[in-house]
Amino acid sequence: MTDKADTIGERWIDSAKNTAFAGKSLLLDSLGTDLTPLKALTGSIILAEHIEGLSPEQNIGTLLPTSAGTMLCNMGILLLGKTVVNLNYTASKEDIQSAIRQADIKTIYTSSRFLKRLEARGIDTSWLDQSANIVILEKLRESTSILKRLGTLLRCKFLAAETLKKRFLTKVPADTAATILFSSGSEGEPKGVILSHRNILTNVDQVMKLLNLQPDDVIMANLPLFHAFGLTASEFLPLLEGITVICHPDPTDALGTSQLIEKHKVTLLFGTSTFFRLYIRNQKIAPEMLSSLRLTIAGAEKLQTEVRDEFHRKFDKIILEGYGATETAPVASVNIPDFFEVEGYPEVKHKPGSVGLPIPDTEVCIIDPETEEILPAGESGMIHISGGQVMEGYLDNPQLSQEVLPEIDGMTWYVTGDKGYLDEDGFLYIEDRYSRFAKIGGEMISLGQVETAIRRVSDDLDLELVAVNVPDRKKGESIIVLSNRPLDQKSLRPRLLEAGLSNLSLPSAYFLVDEVPKLGTGKTDFGTAKKLALRISEVDTKYGKK
Repeated sequence: MTDKADTIGERWIDSAKNTAFAGKSLLLDSLGTDLTPLKALTGSIILAEHIEGLSPEQNIGTLLPTSAGTMLCNMGILLLGKTVVNLNYTASKEDIQSAIRQADIKTIYTSSRFLKRLEARGIDTSWLDQSANIVILEKLRESTSILKRLGTLLRCKFLAAETLKKRFLTKVPADTAATILFSSGSEGEPKGVILSHRNILTNVDQVMKLLNLQPDDVIMANLPLFHAFGLTASEFLPLLEGITVICHPDPTDALGTSQLIEKHKVTLLFGTSTFFRLYIRNQKIAPEMLSSLRLTIAGAEKLQTEVRDEFHRKFDKIILEGYGATETAPVASVNIPDFFEVEGYPEVKHKPGSVGLPIPDTEVCIIDPETEEILPAGESGMIHISGGQVMEGYLDNPQLSQEVLPEIDGMTWYVTGDKGYLDEDGFLYIEDRYSRFAKIGGEMISLGQVETAIRRVSDDLDLELVAVNVPDRKKGESIIVLSNRPLDQKSLRPRLLEAGLSNLSLPSAYFLVDEVPKLGTGKTDFGTAKKLALRISEVDTKYGKK
């Protein structure tokens, strides 16, 4: 439990007041917004007052990109003691409607500029006002008088933090839901993950202890805020710790992000393997554009070896890989530079290929999913995580919550669904999701290992692929690969065997697709990929092309 303020709203007021006269900008974005801590606090309070009058319900929806306005809206909702539900605008209409229904969302705050952007990308939003009351942020801004803005700014400047809390903060218990984040829905209806104020503040404190962030650090925020990695690392971490943050709404815009990094001397960049690949491939991004980066951290999906190596070769920057889940708010482990001094940490703090050591006040153990015994170092099993950042549970699903949050020896553990092991030094290694194994000839084959082997022997940085398991009448299951570049099965076979794959692990078919399905977070959309593979393989089998 954090020893600071109990809720995000309290911490936000404290942080803004503590850094009020530091003489720096706190919150900027690529639209030209540039706010000091006091102006940012003022904006969130004004939005809170609008929201209080418009939305009496507890759960408040937003459909917004990563921007200064979005962050202020989130903080305004939290000042009211309400729960933020940042909707995934890259999800299907059905998944968004499911999230709205499950969270009982009555009001959605969005932006006319953003809705036009979505429409330009071919995303239909015309149905939104049939699901909830739609409030446009630009209209709220226009309806706020200059006198109101000035009066609130003066209060923020001259009133003490405790007085501001009494006037503008709704006090709630630390275990109140701060946010509900929804899964992609690729394995059924999206699940709502409930993260409390305590969960998020614990994770912020843990990361701060580990990364040794300084007042002059600058964080790049281009990950979506409907994802835990973006929300905690890109919004709550900088705003609650008084660290300057630069917002950009599109993580696939590597050039635009690089220009902002160079302009604002950004020191911390968070991303995914998929997004980091874009910086390598873009010839317009010169190495000096990223020269200010002090830390570059990857999460959300496995960091591909070739991405890590090529990024280092081009920019002379080491990508440090971490691991976590939405259910852990999200950070559970991360590699850090060996020269960082962290109490209780060994001299070696970084091992490429691992996802690092568990972060402070976090326990990780490996359990045999069949015998439920704790496994020793080096043996693979189900990864379990315990710590103050572990979620409260799933929304309206007590049975599933109980299944994934067992109590062992008086501690609550999150059962991740990931297979991995701890080495003799305590570093965590991820092998794959248990759901991403194919059972062929009685053997369990990791689809992730198949993908890694193909990437390694192909030596093509532009190659994107996904391996999926499909039913097979003879072998039970077989492996099919979808890729954005042509792959020749005959020539790949001997190279994959030489790389260590067994005959059973070899894909039975390769299909060229225009694009490998992706989620808005940059991760591969395995559910959609499997549906696509089944459809393609059935068509090709039907016409004798397989």
